[in-house]
Amino acid sequence: MRFVCFNVNGLRAILNKDLDVSFSSLDADVFFLEETKLSEEPGLLPPFAPEGYESYWTISKIRKGYSGVAAFTRVPPKSVRYGLLDGKYDEEGRVITLEFEDFYFVGAYVPNAGDGLKRLGFRMQFEKDLIEYFHYLEQTKPIIYGGDLNVAHKPIDLKNPKANEQNPGYTIEERTAFGNLLEQGYVDTFRLLHPEEIKYSWWSYRFNARANNAGWRIDYFLVSQALASRVEKAEIHNDIFGSDHCPISLDLR
Repeated sequence: MRFVCFNVNGLRAILNKDLDVSFSSLDADVFFLEETKLSEEPGLLPPFAPEGYESYWTISKIRKGYSGVAAFTRVPPKSVRYGLLDGKYDEEGRVITLEFEDFYFVGAYVPNAGDGLKRLGFRMQFEKDLIEYFHYLEQTKPIIYGGDLNVAHKPIDLKNPKANEQNPGYTIEERTAFGNLLEQGYVDTFRLLHPEEIKYSWWSYRFNARANNAGWRIDYFLVSQALASRVEKAEIHNDIFGSDHCPISLDLR
């Protein structure tokens, strides 16, 4: 079974940049989009409706054109949840959970700490609430967690670690929170299969960052330890353009 996550940085914009071609070529069973930036619920005529997939959407209800995620699945889910426990963070349209027969897929667009780290406290609370949510889900079945997690965990995961130590996505607080998640029993699938490979999933639009490959790895698939032996492939598709991110994929037996 194949999973793909892609932060599209605006769905309507990327629809003019061959999203349909990328979607088809990646051939995922579950395809998750982050930062769709839709202002209205897709309703009966969603802006993107690939044939053969059921789709689930959530948007920011507190700010137009902000955040938002969407999940497309060829395998009908047993249930669908929005947000974390009690729907928390769904007001910003950040999380969709699909329940399948023997695991949950949790797709997320994790809050950015923001300019001047003004949302770092909000971000840290999200991390605490996420672990609580995962503990709740794990009582039933294991988890696949994917999306834009907005953190580069180790120096290998960004081009200029020293220069970014106090910048959003590479603060000690965010990196520690990510490490804590791994300590809870979750496995970074890309590092599992590519322990020393340097590859990035996001590049600033400034300073020709992508052309110079001055990027960050901030998009991930994590899996519960119980699923780690089923991981066949975990890839970063940096040959696919259209956004400041590129897609990532996970193949599970």
